[in-house]
Amino acid sequence: MSSAAEFDIGSEVAGSDGVCGVLTRLVVDPVARAVTHLVVEPRHGRGNGHLVPIRYVTTAGTPIELSCTQAEFAKFERAEETDYLAPPNDLTGYTVRSGFSRGPGPGLGVGPGSTNLWVLPYWRLPVMSGGGPGKLVTHDRVPLGEVDVRRGDAVHATDGEIGRIDGLVIEPEDHHVTHILLQEGHIWHEKQVAIPIGAVTRVGDTIRLSLSKDEVRDLPPVDADHPLA
Repeated sequence: MSSAAEFDIGSEVAGSDGVCGVLTRLVVDPVARAVTHLVVEPRHGRGNGHLVPIRYVTTAGTPIELSCTQAEFAKFERAEETDYLAPPNDLTGYTVRSGFSRGPGPGLGVGPGSTNLWVLPYWRLPVMSGGGPGKLVTHDRVPLGEVDVRRGDAVHATDGEIGRIDGLVIEPEDHHVTHILLQEGHIWHEKQVAIPIGAVTRVGDTIRLSLSKDEVRDLPPVDADHPLA
């Protein structure tokens, strides 16, 4: 990866032979505070999104460039999975998941590209008891122990919400997050600011800071023509 390591969510992502899609979220190891995957999805929602390991990124910016072809991109793990939820009067709480396995399932030699059903050890197949049809629910895929960050996720200062996330800045060598990019302010006075990761106390469904609103507003705006070093 080049020294430019700013990931604006919504940026176009290209493989070595053409556009793969757009960056819709970033997957972060909250303990190491390092980006592990990019989630790249079709611009207009047609087709499958995929989890791209960060090591395939050669250049951040616009577009984000990957060291893979479009065909290789299509073989990465899918970014979403579908669960079957049994009717309420069946075995409540048990689900069957379809998609990709990170290893062989119990008695099922499944792997990337398989459409077989697989079951985690503590799940069981639901037994239909005539209580009506179940339903399929699609949700984001996130590796175990990690969290995803989306554009528009709320950012909270110590005294309340201060803005919405725009993206992340990471170290090119070890992929550790150095800053979060925040869109701060009202619609007529918005600015993008970079908040040092040391001021972040929580990364997850919301991002929480150790700074007050006034301290965030005192941070200098990010200059798009002069990205962070």
